[in-house]
Amino acid sequence: MVVWNNSDTMEPIFILRGFPGLEYVHSHLSIPFCLAYLLAFIGNATVLSVIWTESSLHQPMYYFLSMLALTDLGMSLSTLPTMLAVLCLDVREIQASACYAQLFFIHTFTFLESSVLLAMAFDRFVAICHPLHYTTILTNSVIGKVGLACLLRSMGVVLPTPLLLRHYHCCHASALSHAFCLHQDVLKLSCSGARISSVYGLSVVIATLGVDSVFILLSYVLILKAVLGIASHEEQLKALNTCVSHMCVVLIFFVPVIGVSMVHRFGKHLSPIIHILMADIYLLLPPVLNPVVYSIRTKQIRLGILCKFGIRRRF
Repeated sequence: MVVWNNSDTMEPIFILRGFPGLEYVHSHLSIPFCLAYLLAFIGNATVLSVIWTESSLHQPMYYFLSMLALTDLGMSLSTLPTMLAVLCLDVREIQASACYAQLFFIHTFTFLESSVLLAMAFDRFVAICHPLHYTTILTNSVIGKVGLACLLRSMGVVLPTPLLLRHYHCCHASALSHAFCLHQDVLKLSCSGARISSVYGLSVVIATLGVDSVFILLSYVLILKAVLGIASHEEQLKALNTCVSHMCVVLIFFVPVIGVSMVHRFGKHLSPIIHILMADIYLLLPPVLNPVVYSIRTKQIRLGILCKFGIRRRF
């Protein structure tokens, strides 16, 4: 393996392992992964198309949903090139610069998804707790600023990561654990002091995913308190029903993230395949399931999709 320092003109080459021990079935494994990517692209593109074309959906809730769909598309595109290259073409080598670029986008879209879910929780909080001021608080200008803040925050906290990795010397085996590049996976190959990058990575996770999950939980505590104050049981159910889709996508995102963290921390004795599958699930499950959840649970999205395909049945 070539070591990258300031005097070298060449950069390291990493090997993407895919599914170690299952190389002989990589071509078969590519089928479900291709289907998953296809579903993610079709589902999120359809949701975006419906929101764009239906003027009745030009509302804060659906603007945030479109941000979530764009984030899911970005997350899928971040892993697609190397995943299919490894599984379909058996191309496993990746240059360090491409690897660092990929991990930048993967982690950026991961933190962006968390930020958008927090913004959507705020949207539900305002809609239920302050319904009379909903349109005055969440104006198009405010929504645009929130979306930009989410993007800049996610990019800003991840940007130092590839810059720090660039200056580390890699002297261990060059094989990575997955079919794509992740920060901790690359960091394990470093033989120079990587403590700063490791501590920084942990701090970023706590400051983004940790803080976001706490505020999402707090928003639902306040929402539940407001709903319980409604006298009519029917109105209570109606108010809670508007939050079901968001609660589902929050669980779809955070449960795999927690699972990956638990397996990484306490499952060192488990098969490497378990670690790889958990990472794949955490990156692929939200883009695949989020549009399904909103298509099933949200009547306006469902009707928009049916109309787009020429099915005008009324529900």
